[in-house]
Amino acid sequence: MKKNLLNISMLIVVTFTMLLTSCGSDDNDPDPVTATCTDKIKNGDETGIDCGGSCTPCEETTLTGSISEDRTLNASIAYTLTKTFSVEPGATLTIPAGTKIIADVESGDETETYIVIQKGAKIDIQGTSTNPVIMESANSKAGDWGGLVIAGNATTTKGVDATAEVGNILYGGTVDTDDSGSIKYLVIKYAGAQINTESQYNGLTLYAVGSATTIDNVAMLDGKDDGVEFFGGTVSASNIYLENNQDDAVDWTEGWNGTITNTYVLNTKGFSTAVEGDKANNNPKLINFTAISEIGGTALQFKATSGATITGLSLAGFDTTVDMKDNGPLVNVQIDGADADPSNLYIATPSVDIASFAWVNSSTEVTTSVISGSITSNLTLDADIKYFLSKTLSVESGAKLTIPAGTTIVADVESGDETETYIVIQKGAKIDIQGTSANPVIMTSTGETAGDWGGLVIAGNATTTKGVDATAEVGDILYGGTVDTDDSGSIKYLVIKYAGAQINTESQYNGLTLYAVGSATTIDYVAMIDGKDDGVEFFGGTVSASNLYLENNQDDAVDWTEGWNGTVTNTYVSHTLAAFSTAVEGDKVNNNPKLINFTAVSTVGGTALQFKATSGSTLTNIHLSGYATNVDMKDNGPVANVIVDGTALTTATDDVFNATALDITTWTWFQ
Repeated sequence: MKKNLLNISMLIVVTFTMLLTSCGSDDNDPDPVTATCTDKIKNGDETGIDCGGSCTPCEETTLTGSISEDRTLNASIAYTLTKTFSVEPGATLTIPAGTKIIADVESGDETETYIVIQKGAKIDIQGTSTNPVIMESANSKAGDWGGLVIAGNATTTKGVDATAEVGNILYGGTVDTDDSGSIKYLVIKYAGAQINTESQYNGLTLYAVGSATTIDNVAMLDGKDDGVEFFGGTVSASNIYLENNQDDAVDWTEGWNGTITNTYVLNTKGFSTAVEGDKANNNPKLINFTAISEIGGTALQFKATSGATITGLSLAGFDTTVDMKDNGPLVNVQIDGADADPSNLYIATPSVDIASFAWVNSSTEVTTSVISGSITSNLTLDADIKYFLSKTLSVESGAKLTIPAGTTIVADVESGDETETYIVIQKGAKIDIQGTSANPVIMTSTGETAGDWGGLVIAGNATTTKGVDATAEVGDILYGGTVDTDDSGSIKYLVIKYAGAQINTESQYNGLTLYAVGSATTIDYVAMIDGKDDGVEFFGGTVSASNLYLENNQDDAVDWTEGWNGTVTNTYVSHTLAAFSTAVEGDKVNNNPKLINFTAVSTVGGTALQFKATSGSTLTNIHLSGYATNVDMKDNGPVANVIVDGTALTTATDDVFNATALDITTWTWFQ
């Protein structure tokens, strides 16, 4: 009995000793206190003691090789990706919110370093808006690694078990409802490794991924190739942010027919396109797609017979909106219910709010944008963006252009394009300029030379002696109707510089040109400075204006014709450069427009008020100073048509223009 008791006691001691030392007994195990997880796994001890000495599983921090069983990463650990990490069929890789994976790539290994979810495997990325999952590279350089690749079992024009252009990955099958897992709140940076000119990785590459897969709130930034590319499949995606990917932001081929909803593309550096569709057209859909470029370029490109149905499209800053690369049928590309029109700039208020992608934490901002073409739906500009006007920007009937306080628009004109570069508010359209005294809206030119561009033109539906639907002397613009109370919008605190482009000796643009504009239109606090022709010209209409400043416009400061009969209140004209025409020119029939509180000052002589044909005006509180001629009845029309402070002139030399000058010392908004 004593012997048996001794043996039991020895067994208890041995067992207790083993528990105190380790979960394994290999003499070659590293020291249980100082060993790293990497050391322990190299010794085959995947469940060994952690650095705290307790018996818990050890987490490897390097991702490489393959896994054939489910694995969940730890958000408190920064993982290093070295070469390929492959999730094999049957396994699921789960990545919790806040996890970071850094591709640590040696030179030459870029194309071998990526994460791939094989056909039959799954990924579950559980990011949140406050803690997205981050995948990036240690070098923070575009093309450092191959990004995230997912292979699925949905259909593709390449057939079943096709071989991918990267990594010899097999993809494609017959199950369009295939499920490769779920991705939520993921940021991928610096991917797009280049194999050769024909084969590249992307930020997110989707090979025949099925429709049961969830992709929501994903950002691809600073990639060497595409942001996201679909190789066939039926997967859809939503809330996608793509910034400065050097090839295409969104690319598809092999008959992909899913949907992307709420996409925001931003390019401030060189790129290929915002969208490239290639080969067979399975009619994928883009819903609410906004793309902005600071550097021109092509927005939507379709190769072969590819196409798409696009709704809620908003483009800004692109030289080319729609490019049918291989002359495929435009009918294949449906944009907001109509065949694609390459001449349409598709400028509209962004359909996607950039604020919804605050979770991406991008520091890139759009600071400039090119605007031109036609606006067919309401558009609001952004005061934080400097807009460059390239040729004509036309706001079409039914649309409204809103320009917030502090916005700057610069006419960027190549030689010869001066008369084709202007902003026009067509008959039936509206403008809403919301400047303030502290932050006026500025319209100017890059050349800062009089006549650089055509200024702002507004066409209305009020009466004019030219009748209904008259054709303007500039731009073949239609104007005129029967609605004297017509409303073309509101202008407050606007500065226009260097306008007045010259078509010929008879036809010119002005700073502000008003064709049959109606009385419901508001024009208040507008400055026209250094124009080649008139500051403001009224072609008929009933619109009134107040608080106008006109400086060194080379023809007339204020000009009217075609029976305009509105009122201008509080006007200051300054002439310090010789060779101008007049401060006021009235022409043709006299519908008795009114000038109230009108001051004109010249340091270089010249003519103040000129009336042609039978034109005239009722003038109240007029101050003229420094002009050689105050009143010129150019065609010997009746001087009595000019009424000053309630009394008709008897001669053109009547000395009745001595009212107190308008005080503009508080008008600092145009300086």
